[in-house]
Amino acid sequence: MNKMTIRVPFVDLKLQHEPIQTQLQDAIQSVLERGDFILGQALSDFEAAFAVVSGAAYGVGVASGTDAIALGLQACNIGAGDEVILPANTFIATLIGVLRAGAKPILVDCDRQTALIDLESAAKAITPQTKAIIPVHLYGQMVSPNDLINFADTYKLLIFEDAAQAHLAQRDGYHAGSVGIGAAFSFYPSKNLGAFGDGGMLLTRDLDVAQKMVRLRNYGASQKYFHTEPGTNSRLDTLQAAILHKKLPYLPQWNRDRLTIAQQYDRELAPLATAGIIPIENQSDTGHVYHLYVIKVDDSCPIERQQLQEKLTAAGIQTGIHYPIPCHLQPAFSNLGYQPGDFPQAEKLSQQILSLPMYPGLSSSQVKEVVSAIANAVSASYKTDNLSSADWLGLDNSALEVPMIQKADNISPAGLNSVVV
Repeated sequence: MNKMTIRVPFVDLKLQHEPIQTQLQDAIQSVLERGDFILGQALSDFEAAFAVVSGAAYGVGVASGTDAIALGLQACNIGAGDEVILPANTFIATLIGVLRAGAKPILVDCDRQTALIDLESAAKAITPQTKAIIPVHLYGQMVSPNDLINFADTYKLLIFEDAAQAHLAQRDGYHAGSVGIGAAFSFYPSKNLGAFGDGGMLLTRDLDVAQKMVRLRNYGASQKYFHTEPGTNSRLDTLQAAILHKKLPYLPQWNRDRLTIAQQYDRELAPLATAGIIPIENQSDTGHVYHLYVIKVDDSCPIERQQLQEKLTAAGIQTGIHYPIPCHLQPAFSNLGYQPGDFPQAEKLSQQILSLPMYPGLSSSQVKEVVSAIANAVSASYKTDNLSSADWLGLDNSALEVPMIQKADNISPAGLNSVVV
């Protein structure tokens, strides 16, 4: 199998874990000593702690973010006969969660600048059967809570947040997870707060919803061997909860580090705006937690997204696409009846977006190297008689210099990037 040298990985979890390795090992050891591997004390402690920092009243840990959506919607009494609005450009788990709850997903378009759900499109999709809207806080930026609350009040809808990428994100005075009747979080390893495997949680302010969720995750049992409703087996492992609880105090600083990195990207990429390299817009100021840093390779760019990604790969820089195919064009869901062209903004973005390396510990020099590689790729596509590529782009020539790839540890080309969601 061919391997390539990675200079800038898409994600490097070692940088997070190595400084706190002893604490993580202690957390695991404490669970081993207690032996409460299922629904243990560490789970209860973490559920309470994560709810508090997120501005919610209750937290219920489950096996994955997908289960947090599916079971969470059921806990909110959303199911057969109900329609749920969600954006077409979300990760497929949002759609799957709605279907598993028994409801009908109604897809709508997104805003081209932020990639967040377009509430004007959502308003046009409302029918008498519409019961809820799922705002996806995509890439770490919340959909405006003020706009959402006004929207939900106007149309008498429930708000159920998909906050899988938005741990501790803030906007309009709200935390992600505190806006609607329920909110689903994922603790997939690459998330801002990630476990050592799969995991998820429902946050809610409603005691009835929390209690129903507790039953649904544990075979629908209100007490042992007494089942009041059909449920399933979807419990956040005590070991994972112990790990997450140890990592939780570091999350605010990790998020601030992500913001600092994003701000450097913004500055370094600014000269390339005239060449069609446009970052997804941040309308949340410091409330954006940048699970992903995403650019658009616009129509005005002389190089296509695929070409740019290939050139970055050749330079040892890992990237991702979140997401290359909108939900309505996925073959598995053709039965929903949507066609190409139904959601033009989502479709256009899927052809243009590119996620750049983003993680706490990404160095300033690595950010510069990423941007230099982008500038080199873009400038190489220009052919002008009177101006150099650097002059045309308004860049100092030094900005186009990318260091020669030096010998480094060999990493699989897929690396961690292949599993980032």
